[in-house]
Amino acid sequence: MPSTTLLRRGDTFIAILAAGLVLLYIWAAGGGFPLDDSWIHQTYARNLAEYGEWAFTPGTPSTASTSPLYTVILAIGYRLGIPFAIWTHGLGIICLIVTGLIGARMAQRLLPDHRNIGIYTGLALVAEWHLLWAAAAGMETMVFSMFTLVLIWLGWRELDASNKQTRAYALRGAIFGVAAGLATLARPEGVLLVGMIGLTLLIMRPGMTWANLIVWGVAAVAAFGIVLAPYLSFNLQLTGGLLPNTAASKRADLVLLFNAPYLSRVVDMIVPLTASGMLLLLPGALVFAADRVRNLRSDRKALFHLLPLAWSAALILLYAAYLPAYFQHGRYVIPAVPAFVVIGVVGTVMLINQARRGRWARVLSRALALATVVVYVVMTLGLGLSAYQKDVSIIDHEMVTAAHWIAANLPADELLAIHDIGAVGYFAPRPVVDLAGLVSPELLPLIPIELNADATWNMLRERDARYIMGFADQLPDANPNDSHLCPIFRSRGMDEGRSETYNMSVYR
Repeated sequence: MPSTTLLRRGDTFIAILAAGLVLLYIWAAGGGFPLDDSWIHQTYARNLAEYGEWAFTPGTPSTASTSPLYTVILAIGYRLGIPFAIWTHGLGIICLIVTGLIGARMAQRLLPDHRNIGIYTGLALVAEWHLLWAAAAGMETMVFSMFTLVLIWLGWRELDASNKQTRAYALRGAIFGVAAGLATLARPEGVLLVGMIGLTLLIMRPGMTWANLIVWGVAAVAAFGIVLAPYLSFNLQLTGGLLPNTAASKRADLVLLFNAPYLSRVVDMIVPLTASGMLLLLPGALVFAADRVRNLRSDRKALFHLLPLAWSAALILLYAAYLPAYFQHGRYVIPAVPAFVVIGVVGTVMLINQARRGRWARVLSRALALATVVVYVVMTLGLGLSAYQKDVSIIDHEMVTAAHWIAANLPADELLAIHDIGAVGYFAPRPVVDLAGLVSPELLPLIPIELNADATWNMLRERDARYIMGFADQLPDANPNDSHLCPIFRSRGMDEGRSETYNMSVYR
């Protein structure tokens, strides 16, 4: 077992590396955000702090924030008067650090006799470029990613809980329920992981009597319900459903992706995650899984140890079925990364230990470990950093630039039709018709609008929309030369040959 001093030193190193790498990404990109959705969160948070309203446009309640927990946390920063960039990026750094520290302890639990496994795992987590991108993105992704490990760790605590008193089971169940509620408020798919943990506990009953399990479960469900109740009630009152309308809007907007076979969509969701050192952790993950499957009969804990891999697979399968949005580096399935990395690192160390018996096996396993480190460094400081810089540059030069122009040149009381609402909502607040349906759910029957051009034009005419903003493929009929349109602004100038297609434009 590692000493407490060693763990503290490792924690410090993990925290310093996490903060340093995230700050490097932020500095290299100029401090912006890589997604327009980041500005949606900022707009909701600012309106909540200033007006006490859950609204994208003040005075018009809406549910376009898929992560109410994240919005509330951001709103606290506005109420405290802390610059939003410092608060937002600081939150991302903290969540990445916590992810690394919890992952380190999970790995140490799985391989208690290995002196440095916790440090290796923590460093692998905070240096994984998808997680760095998420930590610097100004989105809820890193918050939810952190909660995935928190929930699994809390579930693992029941494997060897020393306090068997009824009150202790109730307290631990309530703590899990609160964490489960917060995770679900961070991302709705958190309920999937909560259910998987609950089902595993039900199957295993680790050291629990049925009475203890019932006490734990009732406390967990009660706490979970209490945390979720206010937001579910708000959604029910506003939309008639328990969930925000964002998922339905995005599904409608991406309807063409469902033409691909399911297995093809699964592959599409996985591919963006393979552009990293994680691909070289796959052999280790398979070794770990095989070891735990072999031990299922003799060690019931092995089922719980397989939960991280099961969660990673389940999240990918869920999105392939419900929302196969593989773009933006697979951002919707990035929360599958932390659990996989933990198991991948542990399994790789197991593979190296097993290979000591043979010369060639020893050489190959060590070469795999070395290659993983090299690829990690190259991807983190090369591809990952470059991708983040490019993403921020696109948002800054397209969405943010257009938003500033709108604020300076268009009347604030005239209706604007727009597909990417975030930057405009933050820098040029005004009445909008959201062509993606996030804050205008009444448009869902028309989405995707490029397939319903005539109906969309009729709707815009009835609503008296004076301006429309979007890329070419975000316009009705995806046609920037439509007779309805008169271009008055393009983000990179009116004279560039390809600007009408590849640049954000505003039309009268």
